[in-house]
Amino acid sequence: MIAVLRVIRRFLLALLMLSLLLAGAAWLVLRGSLPRYEGAVDVAGLSAPVTVERDALGSVTLRAQDHGDLVRALGYVHAQERFFEMDLMRRQAAGELAELFGPRALVADRKARPHRMRARSSAILEGLPVEQRQLLDVYRDGVNQGLDALSARPFPYLLTRTKPVAWRSEDSILAVKAMYFMLNEAGDLRELSYSIMRAALPETAYRFLTASGGAWDAPLIGTALDWPEPPSADELDLRKVDPSLMFRSLGDSPDEYNTDDVPGSNSFAVSGRLADGAALIANDMHLKLRVPNIWFRTRLIYPNSRNPARMNDISGVSLPGTPAIAVGSNGQVAWSFTNSYGDFLDWVRVTPHPGNGSQYRSATGWKNITVHHEILQARGGPDEVLVVHETEWGPILTADHDGTPLALAWTAHRPGAVNMDLVRLEEAETVAEAVAIAHNAGIPAQNFTVGDREGRIAWTIAGRIPVRTGDFDPMLPADWSLPGVGWNGWLMPSQLPLIVDPPSQRLWTANARTVDGLMLERLGNGGYDLGARAKQIRDSLHERKRFSPADMLRIQLDDRALFLDRWRHLLEITLDRAEAAPWRAKMKHALNDWDGHASTKSVAYRVVRAFRQEVVNSVLEGFEAAVRQTDADFVLPTLSQAEHAVWALIERRPQHLLLSIYAGWDDLLAKSAKRVAGRMQSQPGGIAARNWGERNTARIRHPLSQSLPGFLANRLDMPEDALPGDSKMPRVQSPDFGASNRFAVTPGNEEHGYFGMPGGQSGHPLSPYYGSGHDDWVAGKPTSFLPGPPEQTLRLSPQVTAQ
Repeated sequence: MIAVLRVIRRFLLALLMLSLLLAGAAWLVLRGSLPRYEGAVDVAGLSAPVTVERDALGSVTLRAQDHGDLVRALGYVHAQERFFEMDLMRRQAAGELAELFGPRALVADRKARPHRMRARSSAILEGLPVEQRQLLDVYRDGVNQGLDALSARPFPYLLTRTKPVAWRSEDSILAVKAMYFMLNEAGDLRELSYSIMRAALPETAYRFLTASGGAWDAPLIGTALDWPEPPSADELDLRKVDPSLMFRSLGDSPDEYNTDDVPGSNSFAVSGRLADGAALIANDMHLKLRVPNIWFRTRLIYPNSRNPARMNDISGVSLPGTPAIAVGSNGQVAWSFTNSYGDFLDWVRVTPHPGNGSQYRSATGWKNITVHHEILQARGGPDEVLVVHETEWGPILTADHDGTPLALAWTAHRPGAVNMDLVRLEEAETVAEAVAIAHNAGIPAQNFTVGDREGRIAWTIAGRIPVRTGDFDPMLPADWSLPGVGWNGWLMPSQLPLIVDPPSQRLWTANARTVDGLMLERLGNGGYDLGARAKQIRDSLHERKRFSPADMLRIQLDDRALFLDRWRHLLEITLDRAEAAPWRAKMKHALNDWDGHASTKSVAYRVVRAFRQEVVNSVLEGFEAAVRQTDADFVLPTLSQAEHAVWALIERRPQHLLLSIYAGWDDLLAKSAKRVAGRMQSQPGGIAARNWGERNTARIRHPLSQSLPGFLANRLDMPEDALPGDSKMPRVQSPDFGASNRFAVTPGNEEHGYFGMPGGQSGHPLSPYYGSGHDDWVAGKPTSFLPGPPEQTLRLSPQVTAQ
């Protein structure tokens, strides 16, 4: 027995030593994939040394004597810190994720590949000006040099047991295409749903649900729109609709179920007359949050091309995968973006030839459908052939409500959709120059807010907008085979909306409607947000006569629940009228902690918000059920302006626009409140424990963490903090969506500006910059706009070739 125990002890000791050796080896390999932060590295292709400085947060400052050298160094640094994330962006746009993740990613690839973005990106690359192609080639070389310089492949490839594929110049085009997917709804489901609604509902009902604005509007140009009248009982009587056609069973929907939230961003500015002489620009771009953050804090210092004796000095964030600063300041101008939510996708009804299914009717006669065979490669699985049928307008992706094939026309498909013109903002010196650059930029069309050190401010649309011709409704599928109907190139800069130095000295955008009349007709309605957030920002800007960066931060962090205040009042009235019951008493007690904010400890905020959502859903379900009489699978799309329709009905209370399950509007309101109470009371601690922080807890994750054991996932993900803020207020926040950056800056006084972002700077979990700055972002604590003193410096030197 003693001998056996000795053998077991020796075996366990050997096993322990082997485990330690394996763990040590894994640790060494993992450390080998860390970026190089200090020392000197020879890099082929450089004409002069480039220094790479990192401050305490890992913010990178690149100093070069040549722009080409700087771009190469930027590619080098991007690859070492973020190559996996760059790889994901190009693969998401190209529909090539399964090559990395196997068959489980084919679902995503089947949606993306019909757009054939790799082929389109290659074609765009060939059509770029020579200097832009050279820029992308130099950046490509820098990326691959940075990747090759790692001692081991980036750690996500170690986890997935794959190898990274070298960067190509067209991949930077694909990175911009990925932003098109992110900022536009590539499936355009809203307009497909509108087509079904238009066919199933009376005209008045359709217009009532899909109108473009109302009392909450806060446009830059124009005034609030009038919401249309609801349909009469003769036109639509929901009491005659079978309630069993409702999509959800009453009582089973959590308060997260939402029908009118639109992802969005904020940008606002004041002129130098209201600041310290120079314009003051604030921006918080709201995106889906991840680890590491999508943006990379970057400062670029290199000689000015027009005056080599002067150094360009640009600070802001770059988008890894592209060779430019996305938003920031160059000392002369500062600029920012928010999504415009214009309409840049149209469904085209395709008429097949009655005797030849391979042809379709166009404005010039019958044309052949182009057929592409796309090969989807899945790691560890068989290849899959995806057949793509394409028309002159775009790929055929689905069918209309009557079975007619539909082709998608999307700006992202068109030549000219992407270019590198935004790089020129690095040397722009005036508002006028910056606006001219923005007008010709090949990016998804965005609200562009800019200010200069002379105090001028401007707003316009940056990016490409199609010229629509012919009499068709862009909100519905249309027949473009009719002469003169469809798209005819891009709007000229002179046709784009532009505001320079407004009389109020203030500008604001928050993804809502910005213009009216002809300008709105040209821009279109791509599902822009309710104006509540824009209105709150506008009103806050008009409450002050002087501004500092701290004042801009207060607006960005404004989580006042002004939008919900009338709903709180409605809930109080509803509870007063409801029958006496324990649930009623608990709901009334919950409202006692209302502080007017989306604060993490507020139960009242969550209760009121849930009540509103329940009422909105309950009201809209009647219209949804009416459509289901002809389309059993119909689900309402996001109706971003639904607040106007629902509140109009609550005020007017037309009995014919209620399902028969409700005795009246008071009954609908009371039952909505009771359902909210029932769901909350059924959870541990009851209603009193349902604070907003429990619902709004951060889920900011690394792309690979959900495939890892919990202890490893926790190491990669950010902490599960309770977060203040919500959707219809300046401080937009949900568990995995919010301000991907938050800054305010005055060009020429960058040292007084601030910047913050979640998720950190580095993509490597052993890096000191993994998650850097995240805690400050959670707390709303600003950090300096400019990088701090360098803590680590890497010197990139020209590679000396042997003679």
